Amino acid sequence: MLEDPSSIPLLSVNLLGLCGIIVWHLQGRNRPKARLIIQIWFFAAMTGVLGLGGILPYRVGTTQAPDMPAFLAISARVLWWTHLAWSMIGAVRITVLDRRPSEARLLQDLMVAVVYVGVSLSILGFVFGAPVGTLVATSGAVAVILGLALQNTLGDVFSGVALTLGRPFGIGDWIQLADGTEGRVIENNWRSTQLLTSAHNVVVLPNSVLAKVGLTNLTRPDETHLIALTVRIASIHEPSLVEEVMKTVLTSCGSIVRQAAAVVALKSIDAAAIEVELQFRVADPLHRTAARNDVINLVHQHCRENGLQLAMPPQSYFCPLPSLPESADTSEMPRARSAGAIHDPLKGLAPDIGADLL
Repeated sequence: MLEDPSSIPLLSVNLLGLCGIIVWHLQGRNRPKARLIIQIWFFAAMTGVLGLGGILPYRVGTTQAPDMPAFLAISARVLWWTHLAWSMIGAVRITVLDRRPSEARLLQDLMVAVVYVGVSLSILGFVFGAPVGTLVATSGAVAVILGLALQNTLGDVFSGVALTLGRPFGIGDWIQLADGTEGRVIENNWRSTQLLTSAHNVVVLPNSVLAKVGLTNLTRPDETHLIALTVRIASIHEPSLVEEVMKTVLTSCGSIVRQAAAVVALKSIDAAAIEVELQFRVADPLHRTAARNDVINLVHQHCRENGLQLAMPPQSYFCPLPSLPESADTSEMPRARSAGAIHDPLKGLAPDIGADLL
């Protein structure tokens, strides 16, 4: 049964292929480089044996009799194409996954799928002699029908591929969407992207929706986050004193990143208040609330120690300040306003007008 000389290389290729599968599984998933080396070695050995036997696996076999040599020829070709696919996939996993962050798994899965489809069509055409062209044409019509039925799902898939290639964010990045949703990216798969918000909730966003909205990556170029806090100080104080006290506040705050200089900006001044904006950075978006609380507490403490009065918000003034002569003492005006003095529009009218109103 195996007296035919051509059966010896076929049997050798089958034994090499089976041994390669066993050794490949024994390596485990934690050793991808060792797996790749073994795959390449067994594939090269199988190619060499087939070449010495004058057997070309990429040509359609001519053996039609259902005997043992025909079975060995088919199994040898299938094993050769299988080891070729595994060698290519092993190279893809190392070059794509190891050199790029974990969000590249989408691109890796796409390349692996292309390899499997190509090798499967090659096996059908070169080993079993199936009409690949007819299969491709038929599968094209089926693909159109499936594309119409799975339009939304395919939209999510291709949007996920586009996001992976564009890389606007990666796993672990903190992003903020145009509608105000923000969180840290914890997973990016074929269909959706998952965000872990500051409220410790997971938000699942379809990739097709995420690809259409504007987003801000708060992690790039680094995770430090800028906070702008507005403080209103009564205008009876000198602006230079206000600036000095606010700089002391930012210097004494331990929640602020020291690598980026904090800024005290005097934005505006009017008869009631000096508006100051404190600009400082925190280590990451999760520390915004704690840092803002510390700064507000220090503002209150240093204003009290230096005699600075906080001004009333603009909404508390219901009427314009009255005009006074130049000799009038205006030092008590802010105190009167803060006490809630409201101008009476009927005050000063003649008695007869008041009587007519009654």
